[in-house]
Amino acid sequence: MEGITFPLLTALWLGILTSISPCPLASNIAAVSFIIKRVDKTAAVLSSGMFYTLGRVIGYTLLGAFITSSLLSIPQTSHFLQTYMNKILGPVLMVTGLFLLEFIQFPSLGFSVSEKVTARLKNPGMMGSLLLGVLFALSFCPISAAFFFGSLIPLSLKHNSGIILPSVYGVGTGLPVLIVAILIAAGIKNIGTLFKRITFFEYWMRKTTGVIFVLIGIYYVLTHIFYLPLS
Repeated sequence: MEGITFPLLTALWLGILTSISPCPLASNIAAVSFIIKRVDKTAAVLSSGMFYTLGRVIGYTLLGAFITSSLLSIPQTSHFLQTYMNKILGPVLMVTGLFLLEFIQFPSLGFSVSEKVTARLKNPGMMGSLLLGVLFALSFCPISAAFFFGSLIPLSLKHNSGIILPSVYGVGTGLPVLIVAILIAAGIKNIGTLFKRITFFEYWMRKTTGVIFVLIGIYYVLTHIFYLPLS
């Protein structure tokens, strides 16, 4: 795949993998519990899921755009990234991959949303779903921070895409809630086992992604730091 297609698919995959990781999955389940309260109103269920996903998109897009534009707007930093981005990307991907494989650990980043704040946001209306999505997006735990700061931001810098890629990533992180909202609206209410099955697949998908990140990181190190002709 050439051009922007592969980065877009990568951003979407990172978002999906983030959404089903243990910590973000817990926040998505909390969002589902909010939606289920309005299960008797099909339009409200769909709207809640859509606005929650939109909130996550807004949160990640604003943060991603701020970080990338701040870095690229500084001439010295922009020149440094353009010159050394491929060299930096290799070690970053390797470290992120090792984290996903649980060989190394990072401390928690960001902030957590208190139950009091969450309770205030769980009120009728689309604005509550929207704000809930924004807050949950910015509530980074180690896994989501690794995907966002360790993978998506370098990818956005490499392709000079501080809005599109974070937006696609945000869509991926909100997909589980959106899918559940559609299923509830369609009358499929026995979805409790869905998240249980997701946690099983998440483990293996996270490990597989970790291995892929390490291998790609090694490739970048060998070709852009040691200049070995592997391609």
